[in-house]
Amino acid sequence: MEYARLGQSGIKVSRICLGMMSFGDPEHRPWQLDIDASRPIVRRAVESGVTFFDTADMYSNGKSEEVTGELLRELFAGRDDYVLATKVYMPMGPGPNDRGLSRKHIMASIDASLRRLGTDHVDLYQIHRWDPETPIEETMEALHDVVRAGKARYIGASSMFAWQFAKAQYTAAVAGWTRFISMQNHYNLLYREEEREMNPFCLDQGVGVIPWSPLARGLLTGTRGRDGAGTSVRAGDDTLVERWYADAEFDIVDATRAVAEERGVSPAQIALAWLLGRPAVTAPIVGATKVGHLEDAVAAVELRLDEQEVARLEGPYRPRPVMGHS
Repeated sequence: MEYARLGQSGIKVSRICLGMMSFGDPEHRPWQLDIDASRPIVRRAVESGVTFFDTADMYSNGKSEEVTGELLRELFAGRDDYVLATKVYMPMGPGPNDRGLSRKHIMASIDASLRRLGTDHVDLYQIHRWDPETPIEETMEALHDVVRAGKARYIGASSMFAWQFAKAQYTAAVAGWTRFISMQNHYNLLYREEEREMNPFCLDQGVGVIPWSPLARGLLTGTRGRDGAGTSVRAGDDTLVERWYADAEFDIVDATRAVAEERGVSPAQIALAWLLGRPAVTAPIVGATKVGHLEDAVAAVELRLDEQEVARLEGPYRPRPVMGHS
C-alpha cells in the first residue's frame, strides 16, 4: 500500500479508501452486508494496509456508522491507527431540521454520528452536498466550531459546482475559520466533467480529491453487457441503467477490457489505476461486497499505465451533462 498527504494538509491516508456504504442492514438495501458478512472484507483491507475509511450518517439509516465503528475498533490496535471519515446533509428523519447544513443539524448530527461510531472524534467531517437553503457563513462557522470542539480533526466537501466550493473556501478564509482539505466528487473514466473546473481548482488550492463511484457503480468492472444485463444485485438498479447504459459508455468499457486483457489484470484494476494517476487525486473511495473487489483495488495502487494506454482509455469519452450534485 502507498500513502499520501490528503491535499496539502498534514494527514496521510492510504491511496485506497474503503467506502463503507455497502455495510449496514441488508433489509435497508439488498446489496448491503451485515456486520458478519462485512468483517472479512474490512479485515482484508486492514491486512492490505488500508487506513482510510469513509461512511455517512445516512448510509443504511445510521447502521453503516455502527458497523464501521465496531469493526474498526475490533481490527485496529488503537484509534490513531486509521483515518475515519463521515458525512452530514442528507435526511435523517421526517422533520424539517433533520437535514441540510444548518448549525442546528450539523451540531446534532456530529454528536449522533460519534455515538453510532463509538468514538469521540472523526478525522474528516464532510458535507455530503451543497445546501442552497442555508447561508454558507452559517455552515462554515458551525463546521469550524465542530473542529474547535475536538469532534473533527479536518473538514471536507462533496459534489458541488466549483464556484460553490470556491465560495465556501473564501468565506472560511476571510473569517479565519477552518477550510476544507478534501473534495469527494463524482469522477471516473465514464464521468470526467470534473476535469473542467473542480479538479484544476483543487489542484491549484491544495485540496485532495477522493472520488466516489470510481468504477461507475461497477460498470467499469466489465461484467455487464450493452443490454443492461449484469451479475450483481445492483446491476438492475434503475438509476444505474438510466445514468450509464449507452453505446458511448460501453466503448470506454470495451477499451478498459482490452487494456486489461493485454496486461493480464482485471478491468477494475485498469480503471482504478487510471484514476490514481490523475492530477489532484489522492484516494478513490472504493466500495466492496466481496474480498476480491478489495484485492483488485489494492492491486491497482502499484499499476502504472503508459501514455498510449491512457490515450486508449480516454479516447472514446464524450462530454455529458453534469451529474451527482443532488
